[in-house]
Amino acid sequence: MPAGRRIVTGLAVALGAGAAIAVIAVWIAQSRWDAATRALQARLAAQAAGAAPYAEAQLSALPAPVQRWLRRTLAEGQRAIVRARVHWAGEFNLGAPGADRWVPFTAVQDFVPGAPGFVWDARMRMAPGVTVRVRDALVDGRGQMRGAILGLLPVVDKAGSEALAAASLRRYLGEAVWFPTALLPQAGVRWTALDASRALATIGVAPREVAVEFRFGADGRPAGMYVARHTYDNGRDPPSEHPWQGRYLAFAKADGIEVPADAVVEWLFPQGAWAYWKARAVRIEYAYAR
Repeated sequence: MPAGRRIVTGLAVALGAGAAIAVIAVWIAQSRWDAATRALQARLAAQAAGAAPYAEAQLSALPAPVQRWLRRTLAEGQRAIVRARVHWAGEFNLGAPGADRWVPFTAVQDFVPGAPGFVWDARMRMAPGVTVRVRDALVDGRGQMRGAILGLLPVVDKAGSEALAAASLRRYLGEAVWFPTALLPQAGVRWTALDASRALATIGVAPREVAVEFRFGADGRPAGMYVARHTYDNGRDPPSEHPWQGRYLAFAKADGIEVPADAVVEWLFPQGAWAYWKARAVRIEYAYAR
């Protein structure tokens, strides 16, 4: 074989071997990512706890707009939701205020009110064949946020701080409208009236306590949630506190329970609102207390 052909053939073999190694490395990374997610989900599911069925008598001390909403969405005798799994499809804004960069994502999110906590496992499509795996979690009272290109190359890795745990607990509380029996007093939530259309929900997980304001529309449904001071961290500048809100845009029924279908989450900066997350709950699965 001529020398030139031998060189080309050897290069092709080397490139092919390199591609095969890369595929194997990505497969291993994805497998490890999925295994870590399953381990967190199992730890969270182990904290599921039973609760009494819903009865209107549980609402007597709650603010009027909260009573109207829960009477609307829950039927007498509704069994308590002990686990919820939400399948999301939407877009995440990887840009900055004034320079949006929306990328599509799909995610599966598990919630357990007995913890309380969640595991959010997402795939963001950055380009054809290139995804970023992102996992947010609140398990055992500890918040964590991890992201990696193809599950292999880390882009964010945060865990363990008090600020992250508090932010994760606020997120849990704001998303509890997708499994509303978790917002009953028996689930450890305290409600305080603010006015005819707003109420403050407070939940504590030692050693922290957080609160989220819920806003209700004229139709009795929750219109959104609001937090006056929430930690914004873009990974470049020092973290800062800003108002943070979510808006529930449409409603549908999941296993007979009316919950938001579409939602958007925004930061309220001095220059105006900046949306960074918008999604639809495409499927919701519940496990109930026996």
